[in-house]
Amino acid sequence: MRVMVIGSGGREHALAWKIAQSPMVSALFVAPGNGGTGTMASNVQVDITDHEAVIAAAQENAIDFVVVGPDAQVVAGLGDDLRAAGFVTFCPSKAAGQLEGSKSFTKALCDEFDIPTAGYARFEDEASALAYLYTQGAPIVIKADGLAAGKGVTVAMTAEEAEEAIIDCFSGAFGASGAAVVIEDFMEGEEVSLFVLTDGKDILPLTTAQDHKRAFDGDTGPNTGGMGAYSPAPVMSHAVYEDVMARIIEPTVRGMAERGTPYAGVLYAGLMLTADGPKLVEYNARFGDPETQVMMMRMQSDIVPLLHAVAMGALAGHDVEWLDAYALTVIMATKGYPDDYGKGSVIRGVDGLDSEALTIFHAGTKRDGERLLANGGRVLNITALGASVEEAQNRAYAGVDAIDWPEGFCRRDIGWREIARQRS
Repeated sequence: MRVMVIGSGGREHALAWKIAQSPMVSALFVAPGNGGTGTMASNVQVDITDHEAVIAAAQENAIDFVVVGPDAQVVAGLGDDLRAAGFVTFCPSKAAGQLEGSKSFTKALCDEFDIPTAGYARFEDEASALAYLYTQGAPIVIKADGLAAGKGVTVAMTAEEAEEAIIDCFSGAFGASGAAVVIEDFMEGEEVSLFVLTDGKDILPLTTAQDHKRAFDGDTGPNTGGMGAYSPAPVMSHAVYEDVMARIIEPTVRGMAERGTPYAGVLYAGLMLTADGPKLVEYNARFGDPETQVMMMRMQSDIVPLLHAVAMGALAGHDVEWLDAYALTVIMATKGYPDDYGKGSVIRGVDGLDSEALTIFHAGTKRDGERLLANGGRVLNITALGASVEEAQNRAYAGVDAIDWPEGFCRRDIGWREIARQRS
């Protein structure tokens, strides 16, 4: 089978790394890829926002199966266009991708199928949003209704912070994604993520993870696309998992099918574990980044039959096995991220670091001859296995410390909550 992965980030490198291990795969391509994917697959230089160009690249390389990674391409309907051109494709439809592409779409689904989530209101003008804010007070959550690369959410602890977030959205900080704003009640608790595969009928649970969204240690600083993650997340007990499946995941899959927009792909649920039970924070219609990196390190099963079964509507009967270990990833980002940052700085010491317990997944990198250059905000994902979160953390930071990149930075506390629990 000739497989093409769409995307250029750490998620796509991790997916390609796992897909490359499958005996079903005879050739692997990543479009457009990065400085890491090019060492284990053929990078295809194509503008993935140009769907006709992606289809042409798939035709030129005689691709049998396409795996779409990024959220923007899911929401833009790349999967639909590839399927219309005759390619078996792992990617939700554009209609189903609204679960991530529109916060208000998901909230309406929750209302209709009694899925527990935060109370909310949606606004299309600044004045109405501000008036509502002044009646609610803080803490409160402000969200751009559309995609904003993980940065369109403000958990505002003061009314002034919330006001600034609303004004930012309507002033164009997130482009068309901020043309409407969803204001949510603040939920107290700990956030955790659950991933499942579904073909629109059957559901195969994968695993749990916890991300670290804030830029700096102690969960301070601005929201980012994610500065690190670990898996599994023991904070989600079996009882909580059963509750989430029964009250959140299963009604969502059933509801999407009943609405005529069946969801086939990976469903990534961001959850808040509150005193009143688990509640949905948001859905993502693709694998997480950086959660995919830790998930792929732990997955023992061949991923290709699973993804292909989803694409073919034949997931029933499939299972998945996991290493009895923890995986933790640390994001090395360019100084200045998530705001302004430079590109082109040289990174040394990465090649040759990989071992059985440590893998470096590339995100924003490119090759310039023998040199490895930073080419984005989040640049490297240093990912390690361990018998505990703390052991995985120690191995990951040993990897970080072996890399020579003065222009980069990382958080030094990834996994801190679980480490504190395991020490107590």
